[in-house]
Amino acid sequence: MKKQSIARKPHNRSKKQIATVTAYINTAPQPSRIMLRKLRAVIRLAAPRAEEKISYGMPYFGYHGRLIYFAAFTRHVSIFPMMSTTTRRKYLGKLKPYLSGRVTMHVPLGEKIPYQLIVCLVKARIREVDALRKSQ
Repeated sequence: MKKQSIARKPHNRSKKQIATVTAYINTAPQPSRIMLRKLRAVIRLAAPRAEEKISYGMPYFGYHGRLIYFAAFTRHVSIFPMMSTTTRRKYLGKLKPYLSGRVTMHVPLGEKIPYQLIVCLVKARIREVDALRKSQ
C-alpha cells in the first residue's frame, strides 16, 4: 500500500522574492498566519539577539549561524530547528509526534504548536553555538 503524502506545496511558490519575514507572514494563507505570527513571537522571546532573515524562500532566525526556519504549507506549518544530535536525542520523546523526517516538524493547520518545546530547542542551540564560539 502506498503511503499517502502530506501536501508539500509551500506558501511562497511564486518567482516573486519575499524580502522580509513580515511580508512572508502577511502573504501566507489566512489559516497559517496566526500560527506563524505566534511562532515568530515565541522565537523572538527565546532568542532576542537573533536576526530575522529569509533564506530558501522561508523565514529563519540566525544567531552566529542558523537557529530555526519555519514555513507555511497547504495543510501544515513546518518548523525546521537546527539542533545537534545530542539535543535531538534529549528532546526526541517530545519531538516524535511532530517529526516528519529526522528534524522537520509538521503541525497541521489549526493545531497547537508546541511552543515550550520550540523555546527549549532554540535556547539549546544558542547554548551550543555560544559554547562552540568560546572554545575557538
